[in-house]
Amino acid sequence: MYHGLVPVIVRRRALWALLAAKLIGGWGVGWDIRWHLVIGRDSFWIAPHVMTYASVVVACAISFGVLAVETWRALRGGPSMGTVTIAGLRGTRGFHLAWWGMAIVILAAPIDDLWHRLFGLDVTLWSPPHLLGLAGSQVSNLGALLIALEVYDAGWARWWALLTGGVFLLGTFYIAVDQSVQTAFRRGSIFFFSFPVLGALFFTFALVLVTALAASRGMPLALTVGALLVQISILLVSDLGFAILRPASTIEDAIAADPTSPVAVAHEMARRNGAVPGRSMILRLIPILPAALMSLAGSLRRWRRGAAVFGVALVATSAVVLGRVPALSHVHPSPADAMLALIVALSCALASGWCAARLSDAFGRATSDLPVRLDRLEPAPLKS
Repeated sequence: MYHGLVPVIVRRRALWALLAAKLIGGWGVGWDIRWHLVIGRDSFWIAPHVMTYASVVVACAISFGVLAVETWRALRGGPSMGTVTIAGLRGTRGFHLAWWGMAIVILAAPIDDLWHRLFGLDVTLWSPPHLLGLAGSQVSNLGALLIALEVYDAGWARWWALLTGGVFLLGTFYIAVDQSVQTAFRRGSIFFFSFPVLGALFFTFALVLVTALAASRGMPLALTVGALLVQISILLVSDLGFAILRPASTIEDAIAADPTSPVAVAHEMARRNGAVPGRSMILRLIPILPAALMSLAGSLRRWRRGAAVFGVALVATSAVVLGRVPALSHVHPSPADAMLALIVALSCALASGWCAARLSDAFGRATSDLPVRLDRLEPAPLKS
């Protein structure tokens, strides 16, 4: 038997199981969004909700299970390296973040159900229960990144774990920011740049943080490409789900009941673009070029330069790409609007990058004496 060997192995396996559950949860959330756009019926027990919350239950069981095992071992006097006790549970900081984040997601579920009972079909992706669920998911995603630092030394295993967790962190921010393009459609002017400004604030945080944790200059590009691949997989999974279940659509009734709802606006934008609602990949493609430029700028050692390059490039790329979208042809911004958006986005990117750099330093301090390499573990003396 080896000191610390079992906890490290258990934590590593739990990390990858947790990441797998998050991928399935991402499929469920993506399918749920498409369901609301093309089917319209909204009850808690629709298939995407079942997939999403089944993955949440699994993720909760994994993270809480590790904490329970660590607590049991500590009570029996076993070794508990790198653990802390919070609310009576003992475990690493990463697993605490993963558990408490998923607990917030669980709390959001009944609130979301109540919201729908009061207001019917999703009024907006930015509803309080949805934002609460997204916030909990991000806390859990940060926990997964911290776990990767806790259980792996620098190397490819850590890099892949950080990339996978980082894709989920970035992808969740994508979901939160997506609806901003409807703000551009409705209001125009400076609000034409709602997507790149919010992206500079949130996407930059994920890119700077994971790049610093992985010590990898190419991580920004890898994250955006990874998030694009996940989006493609969501389309494939949801297409398969629709083909199997063949749910009856009531979307026309929902649109007629509220022609100004986000769902109705999404259909109008898709009609003007000559596209199918819920299948556009534009918002996943836009950040790739800015992320590539961020990697070339050397964001690893100079996060300020990398953040600034990403923020500016995101505004420029969005202006070019969204400016060619037929649905937004009536809201093209003025040069003054573009200049103001550039200044705001640059400020957001730098502020977000600063927060990410500080959090990266905090994670580094929290794991300065971890992980314990398996080849350094010493065998325990045999009992006579």
